[in-house]
Amino acid sequence: MPETSALYDFGPTGRLMLVGVVLALGPLAWVWLRQRSGTPAQRLRALTWVTLFLTFDLVIFGAFTRLSDSGLGCPDWPGCYGSASPIGAREEITQAQTALPTGPVTHGKAWIEMIHRYLASAVGVLILTLAAATFWLSRRRGAGQADAPLQVSPAWPILTLFWVCLQGAFGALTVTMKLFPAIVTLHLLGGMALLALLQVQASAYAQADATRPLPAALKLSGSARLLLWLGFALLWLQIALGGWVSTNYAVLACTEFPACQGSWWPTMDFRQGFTLWRELGASGDGGGHISFAALTAIHYVHRLAAYAVILVLLALAVQLRREPGTRQAGHWILALIVWQFASGLSNVVLGWPLLAALAHTAGAAALVIVLTATICNTRSAAAARGNAIVPVKQVPA
Repeated sequence: MPETSALYDFGPTGRLMLVGVVLALGPLAWVWLRQRSGTPAQRLRALTWVTLFLTFDLVIFGAFTRLSDSGLGCPDWPGCYGSASPIGAREEITQAQTALPTGPVTHGKAWIEMIHRYLASAVGVLILTLAAATFWLSRRRGAGQADAPLQVSPAWPILTLFWVCLQGAFGALTVTMKLFPAIVTLHLLGGMALLALLQVQASAYAQADATRPLPAALKLSGSARLLLWLGFALLWLQIALGGWVSTNYAVLACTEFPACQGSWWPTMDFRQGFTLWRELGASGDGGGHISFAALTAIHYVHRLAAYAVILVLLALAVQLRREPGTRQAGHWILALIVWQFASGLSNVVLGWPLLAALAHTAGAAALVIVLTATICNTRSAAAARGNAIVPVKQVPA
């Protein structure tokens, strides 16, 4: 691989930002046209939903970038060999591909990596727009220039803006630290957290919609609320374990189900497998490559944790389906459990095909969105139990 480019080259940063702005203009124009007769708050609500949808797509494309081994398609950041696109880096990419045809740098992988960065830049522009517009609207309301109530606190979009910047930093480290497993896993968790932050804001706008009154049935019992929070916590643990499996390429350590390597308790090395701070493929103790027993431990712990998550979420889905106001959430959780089990099993018995792996990531992201929305909606109902059927906009200030 040619060494003509430093790990960090900020020369093409301005051009990359311009690409992000151009890509973001499409969703912004669509929201403006759809809401041209609406209030600023209505435009913000629509933009929040669009940004959530595109961030979900970005998370899935990020998984595709990782699973197609394109994470080092451009071995520097933020550009590609100091250029804003693989077109400008054609010569360097050709040299790297000629030297190692099956290596991490090829023309196809470079394009996949850079498209991911372009999409991330566009989502960043949309989140910046949300933060700036919400802050501007709050200032107008504070000055008495806006009569409509502020439906989302400016703290949420500002926190989301900070978080997407942090995600960008982890994206840079993913490349410059050569797919360091802990960094890649944290990058995945950060993407899921970004979905949760946007869903909190989308739920707030939905609750403030006068055409969709909040039913009193959204008030959960104590046991259902406990299951909801327990399931939410276990989901994050399982996503972290799944990311650890993926980033260590441990999926094929067990190719049978429900047993593994012909045993219910195969040979495993938990200490080496869960040594968090180590390079990709390294044992972490200076002893060379990570052992197969360590990869087995990584895989099997994720599988065992999946059983616990499925049981808790099944119990939660049963509880939610008993009440009209939360029945739809229960249906979604039940469907996503089936989806995750099927896609996870396909990863194992079919040799981890790309489509099944992407479906598994998409299911995890969807569960984060659904559980976050359920927490937000039921919290609102519990707080408004005295006048739960009154639309939020109609409550006197």
